[in-house]
Amino acid sequence: MIGDVLQSRYQIAHKLGYGTYSTTWLCRDHQFDKYVAVKVGTAESNTGEADVLDYLNHSSPLDHPGRAMIPSVQDRFVLHGPNGNHPCYVTAVAMCSISGAKDASYRRIFQARTARSLIAQLVLAVDYIHSKGVAHGDLHVGNVLLRLPADFDQLSIEQLYETYGSPASEPVVRLDGQALESSVPASVVHPIWLGKASEEFTPAESHVLLGDFGEAYRPLMEHRCASHAPFSFMPPEARFEPEQGLSFPADIWSLAYSIWIILGQRPLFEDILATPDDITAEQVDTLGKLPLRWWKRWEARHEYFDESGKPNQGRQVRSWDDRFEKHIQLPRQKAGIPGFDAEEKAAVMNMLRAMLSFEPEKRLTAHDVLKCEWMEKWALPDLEQSRSGKYGGCEKVS
Repeated sequence: MIGDVLQSRYQIAHKLGYGTYSTTWLCRDHQFDKYVAVKVGTAESNTGEADVLDYLNHSSPLDHPGRAMIPSVQDRFVLHGPNGNHPCYVTAVAMCSISGAKDASYRRIFQARTARSLIAQLVLAVDYIHSKGVAHGDLHVGNVLLRLPADFDQLSIEQLYETYGSPASEPVVRLDGQALESSVPASVVHPIWLGKASEEFTPAESHVLLGDFGEAYRPLMEHRCASHAPFSFMPPEARFEPEQGLSFPADIWSLAYSIWIILGQRPLFEDILATPDDITAEQVDTLGKLPLRWWKRWEARHEYFDESGKPNQGRQVRSWDDRFEKHIQLPRQKAGIPGFDAEEKAAVMNMLRAMLSFEPEKRLTAHDVLKCEWMEKWALPDLEQSRSGKYGGCEKVS
C-alpha cells in the first residue's frame, strides 16, 4: 500500500489506475531518483504484455521514429502475496490518456496543431509495431497516453501531494456485512489525476506513448478471432466474420476511429447507450451498405434499412460532411479555436474513408497512411515543427 517499498527500491506514492488484470502504482525509484509506473498483475497472470514491449524495444531498426512512442520495460520482478505470485513490471509514468484529457475538458477538443501532432505520432507508432509483426488488438484513445513533463521528477513525494493531493482511500465492505477474507485488502485507494484539459495541451508538450499491449498478438503466428476493444472501435469483421481471424487491418479501423476522436469533439459513430446494432447502423449510414455476406448475417438490418440499404422512413441519417461539421468544425468555432480549411478537410476525409473500408484487405496499411496527402502536408510537418520548438503557447480559447 501507500508508503511501501518494493524491491528495496520503489516507494509507492499513489495509485495511477487499475484494470481487470492489473493495478498500476506511481512509485518513486530511489535508485535513479525519479517517478515510475509499476504495473502489478493479478496473481498468476501472464507476462505477455511485458514480453511484447521487450520485443518491440529490442528489435531493429532502432531508428524508426515510431519506436519512441512504445513504452520500455525498465525492470521486472514478482511479488509474493496471499493470493499467489504477482508479475510486475516498471515503465515511465504517463500524465493521462487522450480520452482522459478530453473527459477533463468541457469543450473536449484539442488545438488543431496539437491534434495533428498527436495523430502523426500515433500513426508512426502503429506503423512501427506492424512492421515488427505485432498488432495492438485494443487500439483506442484510452490507451493512447501523454507523457509527463521532464520536471515532474523534481517533485518530492511531499510536493507531489501538495500539488496533486494526498492519496484518498475508503474501506472495503462486503454487501452482506460479513468479515473480509484475509486475501482481500481492507481499503482501496482512489487514483491520482496528473492530467489536464485537452485544449490546454500545446503541440510541443504532446508526446505520445502507445499503451496497454495486453491484447497484442502476431497475426502471422497466431489466429485471433475475438476483439476485446470497445465496440465502437471494433472492426466490423470481428462481429460478422470472426472465424476468418483478425489481422493488421483491424488495427487500421480502430486507428481511423481514434483519429476522428482526436480531431473532433464527438466520435464518428454515436456510441452513448448504443447497442451493437445501433453502431452497425451508424456505420452503414456513414460508409454505405455492408458487404453482401455480412448484410445477410445481420439479423437486425430490417430495423434500420430496407433490403436495398435505404434507411427506413423516419430515421435521421447524417452524412460524412454533416458529421465533420458538427463533430469537428462547429465545436472549434464555438471555442474560438482554428478549424480545418476545405483543402485539409478533403485530405483527411479521403484518408479516413480509405482506412474505414468494410473489406479488411482494401484498407490502407499503416505505412500507406503515412504516405497520405494529409499526413505529408499537415500532420507530419506539425509534428516536426513541434519538436523543433517553433510552436509556443496555446491558441486562444474563448
